[in-house]
Amino acid sequence: MEWNWLFFCNSVLLGIGLAMDAFSVSLANGLHEPAMKKNKMCGIAGVFAIFQAVMPMVGWVCVHTISQYFKTFEKLVPWIALILLLMIGSKMLLEGIHSRNEEVQPPKVGIAALLIQGVATSIDALSVGFTIADYGFFPALICALVIAAVTFIICMAGLVIGKKFGTQLSYKATILGGVILIGIGVEIFVKGVF
Repeated sequence: MEWNWLFFCNSVLLGIGLAMDAFSVSLANGLHEPAMKKNKMCGIAGVFAIFQAVMPMVGWVCVHTISQYFKTFEKLVPWIALILLLMIGSKMLLEGIHSRNEEVQPPKVGIAALLIQGVATSIDALSVGFTIADYGFFPALICALVIAAVTFIICMAGLVIGKKFGTQLSYKATILGGVILIGIGVEIFVKGVF
């Protein structure tokens, strides 16, 4: 693997492609919690960035060690993402509908929901391990770190945009956030199965 601008350009493009689901979930999180503080925003974007960096490296390790088992698991990825995002999205949707009748602030995005979101949006990044399989360990690691940096920036943008519109939409934002998450789950499932 040659260290040149094309390597970094490809890594950035991989990061952009992989970060789109995390961007949408960040947008939903911002809609769900419009009063979110900056340190929590950095934490959320950081969680997504870490998952987006770890998953391609796990895929890379699988290619170099247990690739025959990974191919079987790869068929389950769309189902896992669908189930996880349906659970979170449905919960947000119900909270939004419930808070419509009351003037209650919706609950904040918790660590458990965030970790599930991180797994659900990054699980398809495992297959990137196949894409970077011809890289050595250090180029693969640099690629994963570039993907993490791109994901962090894109997720911060999603959170900022979501917060701005979440403040204006009130309880409707939580409903919209839940619908977005369910939609992402269905989209990942359809792409993975068909």
